Amino acid sequence: MRTSLLTSIDATSHVHLIIGTNALAASRCAKSLEVGATPIVIFHPDDWQHEVHPALQQRIDDKEVKWLPKPYHDDDISTLGRPELDSYADAVFVTLSPRDPLSLHISAHCKRNRVPINVVDAPTLCTFSLLSTHTDGPLQIGITTNGKGCKLSSRIRREIASSLPPNLGAACERLGSIRQRIQAEDHAAHATKFPVDEEDSGEQSASFNALVKEADREAAKGRRMRWLSQICEYWPLSRLADVTDSDIEAVMTAYTSAPSASPSLASTTTLTTTTTSPSLPSPPKKGLIILAGSGPGHPDLLTRATHRALHTATLILADKLVPSPILALIPRRTPLHIARKFPGNAERAQEELMALALAGLRRGETVLRLKQGDPYLYGRGGEEVEFFRKEGWGDRVVVLPGITSAFSAPLFAGVPATQRGVADQVL
Repeated sequence: MRTSLLTSIDATSHVHLIIGTNALAASRCAKSLEVGATPIVIFHPDDWQHEVHPALQQRIDDKEVKWLPKPYHDDDISTLGRPELDSYADAVFVTLSPRDPLSLHISAHCKRNRVPINVVDAPTLCTFSLLSTHTDGPLQIGITTNGKGCKLSSRIRREIASSLPPNLGAACERLGSIRQRIQAEDHAAHATKFPVDEEDSGEQSASFNALVKEADREAAKGRRMRWLSQICEYWPLSRLADVTDSDIEAVMTAYTSAPSASPSLASTTTLTTTTTSPSLPSPPKKGLIILAGSGPGHPDLLTRATHRALHTATLILADKLVPSPILALIPRRTPLHIARKFPGNAERAQEELMALALAGLRRGETVLRLKQGDPYLYGRGGEEVEFFRKEGWGDRVVVLPGITSAFSAPLFAGVPATQRGVADQVL
């Protein structure tokens, strides 16, 4: 079965013809008004066996919906629309029975004239269908089963919506505003080429993690947009939903549009959320640094020691690749900083993390350096332990192992790393 091409349409000032008087016709009118379209209802009182739905009648009485009390004619489709479309309607909604001969006739006529047509419960008569949607400010999520059941679509939509954190729509608004500001400020700085916003693509493009050289002025101007895209890509949704105006300002100042600028430690974006839960016990006079591996990515595969560290740390410094299900375990009261590492900025971001860790240690905090996999396998764990020893904190370092993907990946694939008579070495 072919799937549908899902699109988002700006229906402002569109003209929607709605054929019918039932509850579904009232619903179609409400949706048209919601998106800024002009609904026109066509029916003749003598032609319908059913009474006009009260909600539809109320909108007609309130002059919100235009009613043409006449039988439907094919000319309605080509004479009631907008002048810029040569008076053709933008879309037609038929709420009659799909077995009604008029439904079949209107569908065929609309298809011949390339006018979008939707007939209730008749996928073969439609050229488009409406999604079951969840709306939260600028955020819209649509579900379709491609004609297999609208009730099922609604159920799936409710399940997805209930799993989303609150205030996610407001976060979309804030992140959208910073995106526009970055573009405007880069333009004001006479940027000759706007960076492509990778967040508009479902896939990571080749430029998403491309090397940014200091000498490349145009690429350097895209640092803030690159950082914004990576925030959207890597931060857990619960953290994104908690983003505040001050967080937005911190990101704006962290990466200036000047190519020679670099993020300062003072501009660190650390999300904190107030809570009414009892506060943590006062940290010890001398801090503690924990290097912990988060394993292959699933919360169930964390060690108990790392899980405990997630809940007892007073400051968490996480690598960018730590999966969001792991980050979601962090208590909302705990400050979290996610490494701003991307090619061209990795060393600077590492220095920033180490400075934040040292500052936390000096305050007497329990600092968790959260890594993916195992901290000693491509995780810079050895380098960081050596760094803290040189800074005089060697006796305050704890390293917790994690399951590395080097061994978990073959295990999940059903391939033993060693097996008598087959493989007795791991290289």
